[in-house]
Amino acid sequence: MLFGKSRMPTPEDALPGRQQRMPIEGPHLVLGTSIEPPFPEGMQELVVGMGCFWGAERMFWTQPGVHTTAVGYAGGFTPNPTYDEVCSGRTGHTEVVRVVFDPRETTLGEMLKVFWEGHDPTQGMRQGNDTGTQYRSAVYTSNESDRELAEASRDMFQRSLTAAGYGTITTDIEVAGPFYYAEPYHQQYLQRVPNGYCGLGGTGVSCPVGIVADG
Repeated sequence: MLFGKSRMPTPEDALPGRQQRMPIEGPHLVLGTSIEPPFPEGMQELVVGMGCFWGAERMFWTQPGVHTTAVGYAGGFTPNPTYDEVCSGRTGHTEVVRVVFDPRETTLGEMLKVFWEGHDPTQGMRQGNDTGTQYRSAVYTSNESDRELAEASRDMFQRSLTAAGYGTITTDIEVAGPFYYAEPYHQQYLQRVPNGYCGLGGTGVSCPVGIVADG
């Protein structure tokens, strides 16, 4: 993965982007479902950034109850950015995974548990050796109540991390803005390239939110 800048641009400094969105090529390579709306009635969504989106997407498509996943860009200013633009540090976006799941088979708490345990959320504008604004940790929720639940899960996980000697969680937690699809070759990348790069590594600290946060 390319290295980007480690300071957020201002909206005035951000690249202008474009109106045309990225093309979508076919269904999910693993799940066989559409990676774009409309999704089946009753599905819920969560958008997360946890470093390189290749490995992050694979973590979620293997989870029970996940209907589909897609990788893209969110949290910044530039509409419909390219990967190179995001890596320049001039869009404000972070690499994210859009997770669509069936709440009859899993919960938002379980999805957050995968998120917290799958990376180190204390590292600011990087994840491991991947440095830049596009690698920052983020949770973008569908509504305010989900945002509050995500914040509660953060607070619970912070206590576990502190006890294990880690620092303060730096994760952005906000109600989601626009999600921009990444280029087709990024979608389900580790299914296309099984031995491809995956720079993610968790802290080894167990997160209790899969049970507690939904209560």
